[in-house]
Amino acid sequence: MPRRARISLPGVSLHLIQRGNNRSACFYADEDYLFYLDVLVEQAKKHGCAIHAWCLMTNHVHLLVTPESPDSAGLMMKGLGQRYVQYVNRTYRRSGTLWEGRFRSCLMQEETYVLACYRYIEMNPVRAGMVEHPAEYRWSSYRANAQGEPSVLRWPHPLYQALSRDEGLRA
Repeated sequence: MPRRARISLPGVSLHLIQRGNNRSACFYADEDYLFYLDVLVEQAKKHGCAIHAWCLMTNHVHLLVTPESPDSAGLMMKGLGQRYVQYVNRTYRRSGTLWEGRFRSCLMQEETYVLACYRYIEMNPVRAGMVEHPAEYRWSSYRANAQGEPSVLRWPHPLYQALSRDEGLRA
């Protein structure tokens, strides 16, 4: 049966989710998270995707992305997936798939969902019981978005920026 086509519109944000195969771990060491983020920066720039929020959990990934063309997000995730799986397979002397099928994507209704999606993504480690406060989790965008920590990956969404001109008040 053929896959259903994804709906992706230029300038309309997407919530992307990619899970480890059988909900298995995708990240095993700090170096894995760092490699993934480096490749994410590279692929986002290469394919024209603005990354607004992210959270790399041990067995899945959440991204809030705005693509500049209909195929930007798909190409970004393809390049990211290929590079990261090759890295994991080589590093851990394994073979086969790492991800559970294709990534999922949810088209945003800008006004009603974007800010809720920021919260959902960045609160993921708290809900999972990994930390008590999202600032304690190193592998999410919370510190960049809420605390102004520098990040080459972060590109604030216009709705997020509209909360206040003062970056400190947006948190």
